[in-house]
Amino acid sequence: MVTSQNVQSKLPADERRAVTVEAVIALAGSQNPSDITTAAIAKHMNLTQGALFRHFPSKDSIWQSVMEWVADRLLARIDSAAEGTSSPLSAMQAMFMSHIDFVVEHPGVPRMMFGQLQSTEETAAKKMAQTLIQRYSERIRARIEEGKAIGEITSEVDTQAAATLFVGTIQGLVMQSMLSGDLLRMRADAPGVFAIYQRGMRNVQ
Repeated sequence: MVTSQNVQSKLPADERRAVTVEAVIALAGSQNPSDITTAAIAKHMNLTQGALFRHFPSKDSIWQSVMEWVADRLLARIDSAAEGTSSPLSAMQAMFMSHIDFVVEHPGVPRMMFGQLQSTEETAAKKMAQTLIQRYSERIRARIEEGKAIGEITSEVDTQAAATLFVGTIQGLVMQSMLSGDLLRMRADAPGVFAIYQRGMRNVQ
């Protein structure tokens, strides 16, 4: 008899790790990430904890892999969205909306991000979350500087503050949707919110 556990045990190591990461993200979509135990992950995957730890030396290593997955997927998503846009502000709008779509598709991600960034422990997963924010902000700052250079964005804009506001605006939309229990609210609110952000940036001649 072939069971799901038998199938899982035959997966290559890299694929097993990827499946584990996806399991954690799925669990985080329906419960507090801090409450997710290795036992819960193993149960979700129909594995024993021993089988789980054959591919991850510790729970911290699982969370590190999860945050690496988030960073890789989110940055690739916004980079792809910005390709082929007609201007820096158009690129920023595409990045903004693609980030919103990413969160709607993976509702556990912001819960995990908030949890890691609020942690008092300097874990590898927390450092990865911090690095993600830094790399994300670098992309936004580059677009703002590009917009200034071509005259689309007013030179009076504080680049660092504007990049911080970009990220913070998305976080605010995420928080509001979590409080309301309606993730799709983000998609409805995002265009109007970005329009306000954009009006504060645009060079009006």
